[in-house]
Amino acid sequence: MPPEVHSINFLQRRAGFLSLHGGSFHPGDTDLAHFTLLRTDLVEPPSLWLQAHAGHIRPHGRVLDVAAGKGRNARWLAQQGFQVEAVDRDAEALQALQGIEGITVRVADIERDGWPYADQQFDAIVVCRYLHRPLFDAFIDSLAPDGLLIYETFMQGQEIYGKPNNPDFLLKTDELLELVRGRLEVLAFEQGPQEQPKPCMLQRIVARKSLAT
Repeated sequence: MPPEVHSINFLQRRAGFLSLHGGSFHPGDTDLAHFTLLRTDLVEPPSLWLQAHAGHIRPHGRVLDVAAGKGRNARWLAQQGFQVEAVDRDAEALQALQGIEGITVRVADIERDGWPYADQQFDAIVVCRYLHRPLFDAFIDSLAPDGLLIYETFMQGQEIYGKPNNPDFLLKTDELLELVRGRLEVLAFEQGPQEQPKPCMLQRIVARKSLAT
């Protein structure tokens, strides 16, 4: 069977954003403390691709969010009941995740200092808007049997929309398919222009590691 393709409409995306922050605003509120969407750690909504496919992850499983930033995906995953490790080299960005139940943070420059999870396995590894090709084997090695790789980032053609435009940070056509070929089972794959959350050129995949691995 061909990989499935999912889409989530704008209203679903907005609902996910409000749910993520638990925010509300009443016209009579004058104290910004009551406007819980106005916070210093406010982040954009989680990836639509992640939201569409997180149901494949083992319930309450351990998930690694690579290049997590301020945690738009890590926060949402924790709210779904997963145990999340958020890794990024930006210590200031990760501070926004300190103290959130279900999230552990790690400051690490995984490009310069190496992969810090060689002795660990995760039920899912989530990578969004990040590409460093030498780490791809490490991602697969760190998946537990039946674990999922959920990957989404920019591809060639993004140049017409804006940054990134450096080819080092842009996937080639079908590159994610080629990288998992013979190693992971592809559950879903998309590539090409996307309109949500804003116009861009993306390639994305959901792939599962064999139980026998």
